[in-house]
Amino acid sequence: MIKVSETAKKKVIELMTDEGFNAISDYVRVGVKSGGCSGLSYDLKFDNEQKEDDKVFEDNDVKIIVDKKSFLYLIGTTLEYSGGLNGAGFVFNNPNANRTCGCGESFSL
Repeated sequence: MIKVSETAKKKVIELMTDEGFNAISDYVRVGVKSGGCSGLSYDLKFDNEQKEDDKVFEDNDVKIIVDKKSFLYLIGTTLEYSGGLNGAGFVFNNPNANRTCGCGESFSL
């Protein structure tokens, strides 16, 4: 399960609308890919199609899809949004990460 904070929900809905997606029927696709200063990095984009191996979740009225491989790295993660002075963006609070980089965009297990 991936959780979505209230601030992340508001930003997701705003960005989906701006990019021509429907926040009620379309998805936030969350994944993990190789790269970043800590070995693995997060990938977040909008999608209107579910693939065969995707896991589907809904939290706080946001539909999330995760591919089967990425799901193992993301179990228990909370998607948050920070609009602070150090830079605005989505933040992944991942309890599985042993180490994260300073920018918060990559991690290792």
